[in-house]
This record gives sequence, C-alpha cells and structure tokens, in this order.
Amino acid sequence: MTDPQDRPEAESTSRVPGDELAGDAPAPLPTPVATTAEAVPVVLGEAAAPSAPVAVSARRAPRARQLSLASPYAIIETGGKQYRVSVGDTVAVEKLPHDAGGDVTIDRVLLLGGDGATRVGTPTVAGARVTARVDDHYRGEKIVVFKYKAKKRYRRRTGHRQSLTRLTITGIAG
Repeated sequence: MTDPQDRPEAESTSRVPGDELAGDAPAPLPTPVATTAEAVPVVLGEAAAPSAPVAVSARRAPRARQLSLASPYAIIETGGKQYRVSVGDTVAVEKLPHDAGGDVTIDRVLLLGGDGATRVGTPTVAGARVTARVDDHYRGEKIVVFKYKAKKRYRRRTGHRQSLTRLTITGIAG
C-alpha cells in the first residue's frame, strides 16, 4: 500500500478564488462603465483643476418632475386631498356628485402660481376657482384589508374599491 504522501500531486482543475497556481496571473477585474463626465476634485481652500475622465456608475438618479414656470398651476383641495393641477391635466379625485360630461367648479384653491407671482391662501385664495370637465366615474384598484389577532384564531380578509371621478382641468381663474 502506498502512502498518500508518496503519490505525485495531481493538478487540480477546480479553483478557489484567491488560489492561483504557480505561474498563473490573476484574472483581470471587470472594468467599470466610463462616461464623458469629468470629475472635479473638491479641496477646501484651494481651486482645483478638472482632471481626466473618471469612471462613474451607469445608474442615474430619478428625474424630478419638470415644473413649467410659464404655465399657471393651482393647488386644489377636494375629497380631503390636495392636488397640483395645470390646464389640460387629468386627475382622479374622490367621487363627485356630477354627471359625466358636465362641468364642475372647485372653489377650494389653496395656492395659485406659475405666472411670476405666487398667491398663497389663508386657507384659500379669495376669488380663485378651477374649472374642470367630468370625464367619467370609475372604481379604483382593489385593496385587501386583513385583520389578524395573534394566537386567537382570528383572521378576517375583506376588500375595498374606492369610487373615483376622473377630471380634466379646463381653466384656472383668480
């Protein structure tokens, strides 16, 4: 019987990270995605010159909503909620007692802006109103309400669909 120490070592085909065989070079690291953005080092108290392009992540921050300062907008309150609306916007609000295709006037205008001067109401802007066309009435997505009492075998599962009205804003006056 041969001793395991006397046998010649066979070359292993399986590799463990960090275990390089003699003469093998380590595998190259993946290169990051480079963009044309230049990184500018910031040093307090000194003016820094731009350096060579630096690799930055391909992931971008989410874009903020583009606010158009030229078009007027209003913040209205209906159904206990507040909405920022402009002319032409479509919003879904709590169900209103108006027929589809009719017009509705909302007098609870909390703020008017976008025309250079912002008017904030206390609590509403005097004389301001928003007119809208009722497009249709519909029911929102179903939500599940689940009641649960631990260790008491009490479970209740119910659902709810909110009734909503879709409005198209036709005018802002005030």
